[in-house]
Amino acid sequence: MSDPLLQVRGLKVHFPVRTGGVFVGQHTPLKAVDGVSFDLNQGETLGVVGESGCGKSTLGRAVLQLIGATDGVVSWLGTDLTSLNKKELIAARENLQIVFQDPLASLDPRMTAGDIIAEPLRNYRPSLTKGDRRKMAEEMMERVGLLPRMINRYPHEFSGGQCQRIGIARAMILRPKLVICDEPVSALDVSIQAQVVNLLMDLQRDFGLALLFISHDLAIVRHISHRVLVLYLGKVMELADKSALYATPRHPYTQALLSAVPIPDPMKERNKDRILLTGDLPSPLSPPSGCVFRTRCPRATSICAETVPGLESAGEGHEVACHHWRD
Repeated sequence: MSDPLLQVRGLKVHFPVRTGGVFVGQHTPLKAVDGVSFDLNQGETLGVVGESGCGKSTLGRAVLQLIGATDGVVSWLGTDLTSLNKKELIAARENLQIVFQDPLASLDPRMTAGDIIAEPLRNYRPSLTKGDRRKMAEEMMERVGLLPRMINRYPHEFSGGQCQRIGIARAMILRPKLVICDEPVSALDVSIQAQVVNLLMDLQRDFGLALLFISHDLAIVRHISHRVLVLYLGKVMELADKSALYATPRHPYTQALLSAVPIPDPMKERNKDRILLTGDLPSPLSPPSGCVFRTRCPRATSICAETVPGLESAGEGHEVACHHWRD
């Protein structure tokens, strides 16, 4: 197998938060991402799942260095993105693109669809003429399922699903090698979600894309992903191939997440075993000692409070961070 396109090692993103009052000046680190490591290969989709506030979006933005990393390495084709200056980073981003969660808010309302899609070409292909850029924008619009005659319309004249297709077209116009999808379908109707997910899979197949697909919907993640990374309070709980993770989840947090996924069969849905977690997600300002999941874990023992579990192999390509995963 060839070397991974993307290698992330020990990535941390901590935000200093003022605590102790206005005049004290004390700061406490909010650990949004706390030591995440993974690889991503060409043509592969890595799904990233977890509850709201677990650090999924921060992780995606830190990979692109839209948010600076506190520590760790983000290696793109052997080059550490965290060590690049601003000019070098801009050049590297030609192959690194992102599709945002809110399709309308991510588009400039003063620009036409054609201008939005062609904007990366103005930055990275300055030798192209205006006519060339328009032609390429029309071709990409057609590729993502939009009519080229809509090229002069503004974002408010499109539906939410069409706006997301514009965002995808903008991300794809440079033929990047990696696209980070930050909950790209969560704001869309269910029928439109399926269309957009299938579009991303078609684009991946045609262009050999690597996708980092961030979502809280485990059914969609199962459909689109090759491997799945489970985050909780900024830490990796489990990382495995899709088939292994959904068939034999090892971490109690993964098991709880999967038990909440609805089953289309009403009889099976009524009779399935549900794992209900007690309590709320702890604050990343003061995470629990040891295993960050221990305050909500039905298996927690004294060792969970004393020692941070490292990722252990639970099979080929299957890693889990739990003291009791063998139980």
